[in-house]
Amino acid sequence: MPPGVFVSFEGGDGVGKSTQVALLGHHLTTLGREVVVTREPGGTPLGLELRRAVLHGEDLDPRTEALLYAADRAHHVASLVRPALARGAVVLTDRYLDSSVAYQGTGRGLGADEVEQLSLWAVQGLLPHVTVLLDLDPAIGLARLTGDPDRLEAAGDEFHRRTREAFLARAAADPARWLVLDASRPADVVAAQVRARIAPLLGASPVGAGPVGAAAGSVA
Repeated sequence: MPPGVFVSFEGGDGVGKSTQVALLGHHLTTLGREVVVTREPGGTPLGLELRRAVLHGEDLDPRTEALLYAADRAHHVASLVRPALARGAVVLTDRYLDSSVAYQGTGRGLGADEVEQLSLWAVQGLLPHVTVLLDLDPAIGLARLTGDPDRLEAAGDEFHRRTREAFLARAAADPARWLVLDASRPADVVAAQVRARIAPLLGASPVGAGPVGAAAGSVA
């Protein structure tokens, strides 16, 4: 791993990932850390174009969808994530490759192993130090959303049930990387649990002060 700290936030739609990313980013900035806040898809200008295509464009077959996510991820990591980590920043991302494994691999039925290998190839094996899974009944999370649903949000109850089970199975298989939290609890309680898990990774001295990046989108 590069010298920075890499943290991803995962879970279904409406679980509060964006909220927790913002809370952790603010906390780390007060500690004097450089914090880069980003998301997938959409963490770069190219990513915004791919986000519009994959979430709000014409209907896509599952393989095309998976390849678009992989293309976004490859560019995101090469142009933003790795450079930030190389200079010692803390990178917080709202979704990463585990979302593709859950949504396209399991939800779309492409095969979790196949999609995972595609994603790992795209990022040259880069995995987060910690992945925070905000777990919530999909019906509750979707009910929190406002506005017109995107293509994944509108995929149906069974699809979202499968993705939730996929996230939980991945977390159970790799507890050293994953932190599973009950997203129905108050946001400040969840934030405190996240800070406690991240604290040992930060070391005794700050890497350097810097602004919070501004690539995050709506609460998801």
